[in-house]
Amino acid sequence: MTKHQPRGKKKSQLKPRAKGSAQGTYKGGPGGDVRSGAKAGGRSGVKPTGKPPLQTPADLALAAATQRVAGGEAADVPQAPMAGERLQKVLAQAGLGSRRDMERWIAAGRVMVNGERAELGQRVLRSDRVQVDGGKPLRAVAANHRVLLINKNEGVVCTRRDPEGRDNVFRGLPRLKTGRWISVGRLDINSSGLLLMCTDGELANRMMHPSTGLDREYAVRVNGELEDAAIARLIKGVEIEGEKHAFSDLRYFNGSGMNHWYHVVLMEGKNREVRRLFESEGLQVSRLKRVRYGPVMLPPWLSRGEIGEMNADDMRALYRLLNLPVRLPRSVQVRQGNSERERKRARSVLIPYPGLTPGGPPVS
Repeated sequence: MTKHQPRGKKKSQLKPRAKGSAQGTYKGGPGGDVRSGAKAGGRSGVKPTGKPPLQTPADLALAAATQRVAGGEAADVPQAPMAGERLQKVLAQAGLGSRRDMERWIAAGRVMVNGERAELGQRVLRSDRVQVDGGKPLRAVAANHRVLLINKNEGVVCTRRDPEGRDNVFRGLPRLKTGRWISVGRLDINSSGLLLMCTDGELANRMMHPSTGLDREYAVRVNGELEDAAIARLIKGVEIEGEKHAFSDLRYFNGSGMNHWYHVVLMEGKNREVRRLFESEGLQVSRLKRVRYGPVMLPPWLSRGEIGEMNADDMRALYRLLNLPVRLPRSVQVRQGNSERERKRARSVLIPYPGLTPGGPPVS
């Protein structure tokens, strides 16, 4: 994204600056669909080579999975050629949840190894007998993973179980024979836009972890207009309740009267961070829509409330970017349809992004 444009220029013209974040180019109105991508460098992409890049693990250990509460059948899990992987990582690779979720399961005593309560950080071997919630011992199979894109509506929560009984993003997802859907980050109940779901806990963990350096872009409508000095402050960083917050990029889009649209980029997307940053300058956010997560854009063909699936080529490119191994199920292969809508759905949902090299050799 670029810095705030002077009022004399056409505000709706979106052009990437030389050193900005990777971003999509928006057409058709504020908060609209992403039509194309612009490659850019800077601090909002995958971090530059000052630190060693993320490495693929030298081996995959025997992943463990089982029934959640009842049913009595063991879940399919990936087989590891080598031994000695951390238990929480093994469970995440099986698609039971993110690594943090698995750590909580282990701490709560839900996981047993060789008949004994597992400990956080414990390593497991191929020969170990791993059980979750007292289920049957596990069997090893190849791992096949999928990635979904959801255009979330406002009023929908991102929790599996809501005490108030509100609609949640997990309802209506495709049923899985093994594992479960894992949310890559969250959006609060009053926010809309792109939400990713996957069956690979390692992918979810890698995308969400701050050290990976994937940024998030939002379209924001506020009840007023920021002065240039305020924009500079929000990019430089402001202290809110003893903690520094900042946009890595912020740009005016368009608007009139009391309603004005901005596009902003964050590196982590902490709870209510966008809203709190605008509130620090006396403006209230009336609409907030995520339009990009790292290299994944909200595609124009995905209507509000709809679910789409990432195709095989995009999954390979995404896994290569994050240095993760991947095995793809047949169901992720998107066939070219005859209708215009089917052809659109077969298109890539990735934009050019620092470190992302589409068209490379397939990953098995």
